[in-house]
Amino acid sequence: QVQLVGSGGGSVQAGGSLRLSCAASEYRFCMGWFRQAPGKEREGVATISNRGTTTYADSVKGRFTISRDNKKTLSLQMNSLKPEDTAMYYCAAASLAYACGNWASYDVWDQGTQVTVSS
Repeated sequence: QVQLVGSGGGSVQAGGSLRLSCAASEYRFCMGWFRQAPGKEREGVATISNRGTTTYADSVKGRFTISRDNKKTLSLQMNSLKPEDTAMYYCAAASLAYACGNWASYDVWDQGTQVTVSS
């Protein structure tokens, strides 16, 4: 099974920026980012296929950008951060190579990295 290692979380004031990175031990066609705030269910943030097709949650469109630096390295550039973006962020990969834009396709996760945005 693919192993994912995320990094880059931290604390920032509202309006600031952070960049998350994730390294995969094996190639996966579909990769993405999810987040979970305290007391809430995990939700999809952004996904990207190996062809560069992206999907974003409405709450982050225009502020977050997902990218793949190579086949096994994933990034999430987060700009104009808001307090409601505070959550544990998870790098994710899908075992199957289709439906990358479907949040339910993802079944492998990293340990999570905390992002805290203060007002």
